[in-house]
Amino acid sequence: MRRLPIYFLIDVSESMVGDPIQLVEEGLATIIRELKSDPYALETVYVSIIAFAGQAQTIVPLQDVISFYPPKFPVGSGTSFGAGLGHLMYELRRNIIKTTADQKGDWKPIIFLFTDGVPTDDTKSVLAEWKSNWQRQTNLVAISFGAETDLRLLRELTDNVLMFNNTTTQSYKDFFKWVTASIKTSSVSVDANGSGFELAKLNDDVVAKVDSTVTLPPPMVDSNFAVFAAKCQNNKRPYLIKYKRTATPSNVGGLNFDTLSYRLTGAYPVDNSYFELTGDAQVVNKVSTEELVGFPSCPCCGNQYGFSVCSCGKVHCTGGEEVTTCPWCGNQGRYGFGEGHIDINRTQG
Repeated sequence: MRRLPIYFLIDVSESMVGDPIQLVEEGLATIIRELKSDPYALETVYVSIIAFAGQAQTIVPLQDVISFYPPKFPVGSGTSFGAGLGHLMYELRRNIIKTTADQKGDWKPIIFLFTDGVPTDDTKSVLAEWKSNWQRQTNLVAISFGAETDLRLLRELTDNVLMFNNTTTQSYKDFFKWVTASIKTSSVSVDANGSGFELAKLNDDVVAKVDSTVTLPPPMVDSNFAVFAAKCQNNKRPYLIKYKRTATPSNVGGLNFDTLSYRLTGAYPVDNSYFELTGDAQVVNKVSTEELVGFPSCPCCGNQYGFSVCSCGKVHCTGGEEVTTCPWCGNQGRYGFGEGHIDINRTQG
């Protein structure tokens, strides 16, 4: 039996923490549930999930739909397209059965790439390998989860670049219905000896084709979000504090202009897999507390202050204790409030 391999290459960088990653988890579960009730998909479709942040991991190896169980997604620091694309090519080399004189191989793999940011690594060499060895051997659909993505890079990967207008929970549901319908039509196509790649009709209010793009070279840090890695003082569990860049109208001396700042989105517990998926690059990029709007409580223990900064430069929570112990370095001290601002190391996003 010839297989139709479907790979999901999913950006799990810190900018996806919170509702986006949860909605993607629910969407993938919906896709699998629908495919399990489709006779054509049951016959041909095999699914794998690869997650990437600073590093890449195979979350679910390639397997038939009936055996597939939707996973929980980790979160890591950085958006290493090089690591993600390189790991995808490794999995393709390892798993795809090629046609020989003795057997028919797999149908051309279909890859859905989900990302919402810009790369934090150098992609030149891995992009050259992709174009040389895999671009014509696969059908890749790159979906931007928002307007801040580096569309220039996505256009180099594939002609199928789409913009997902992820504005509401319902739009996520409609988007994953479209992905499911695309997989179903492709499985019907291969069953009828077709090409094996047929995207469902697009609803431009949910997902639209990107015709062209011209962007500046991407920065080494995703500036659309400011994310800070922190630890709970009481249980040493890591959590992420996420801010989204926003423009606030200001008027000074009769002049109107926009002031850029970062507004708190929330604080989210993560597990230690966060450090496994975090990139090795030590990119120093600081944000002043003057630019931050809103500070959270600790999402792990409920301490009132979730954004306290130790002399080691790391962020952790504090409560009503007289002496605080930094869960990162073990230093002890008394905390208080002061005037002015400080610059704090952000993550790569």
